[in-house]
Amino acid sequence: MTRKANSIQKTLVFPTASEIWNPEGIFSDDVPSPHFRSELGQLYADDCLAILPQIREGVIDTVFADPPFNLGKKYGSKVNDSLSEAEYLDWCKRWLLECIRILKPGGSLFVYNLPKWNIPIGAFLSESGMTFRHWIAVNIKMLLPIPGRLYPSHYSLLYYCKGPKPKTFRNIRTPIQVCRHCGKEIKDYGGHRDAMNPKGVNLTDVWDDVPPVRHAKFKSEKRKANQLSTKLVSRAVEMSTTKGDLVLDPFGGSGTTFDVCESRHRHWIGIELEDYDLIVDRLTTDTIAQHQFNDHIEE
Repeated sequence: MTRKANSIQKTLVFPTASEIWNPEGIFSDDVPSPHFRSELGQLYADDCLAILPQIREGVIDTVFADPPFNLGKKYGSKVNDSLSEAEYLDWCKRWLLECIRILKPGGSLFVYNLPKWNIPIGAFLSESGMTFRHWIAVNIKMLLPIPGRLYPSHYSLLYYCKGPKPKTFRNIRTPIQVCRHCGKEIKDYGGHRDAMNPKGVNLTDVWDDVPPVRHAKFKSEKRKANQLSTKLVSRAVEMSTTKGDLVLDPFGGSGTTFDVCESRHRHWIGIELEDYDLIVDRLTTDTIAQHQFNDHIEE
């Protein structure tokens, strides 16, 4: 079966035994069998704190983590999303230390969370020897206005690397924005439009073009929790890896990271405690489309 979403085409089939990716040298001998395997990746139906210690040191190119936000949501019987602040941050520190350990020198770490949590998480990463790269503001209005406070309109995507600089950083240019109604360009660029790069403008640390995942064709109807746009994850993956690199996501959720890795030819390791069967369904059926991705990646 073949799925084509925008300019991305992916063949969705269960691989034969000879086609399954063999992550030789990645795991210890005690790792349990994966719940699902593909030609590029493996999914583990378990707690990330049970699987991460089984991964050898310095073998992962990029970690993308989108943990529960501790907002009291009901993910299932195995997930407690109502911890105290101290308990939540202590839990985050435990899996973050494992992520740091398994990253290669120069490997990249992305953490997607509320600004409230990413402030202490960022401080912890800096104290743990990681190098701060960017606080990326992802402008998505998903919350209701809060009386007596500013309207929350962005999520935080922390970007750190292991060591003084990332081993891979690929510059990204985004298309010049146009009005969706009249088709004209929104900015005049101070009269210097003719001097601009025809491939687009340099990506900034404010992403205001990432769509929320609301339409049924972009999300699993079986999962009520918020789901990430493939556009957001694609940027992180393209920025920090090249084809054949290994990406790890310790909180698989709806499987967005693994879907992106499959279509962009990255190896992946996924861990998910509750919705692992929904991830398998996403990766093996023509059910969920990807958001349009027109960024230009400079080699």
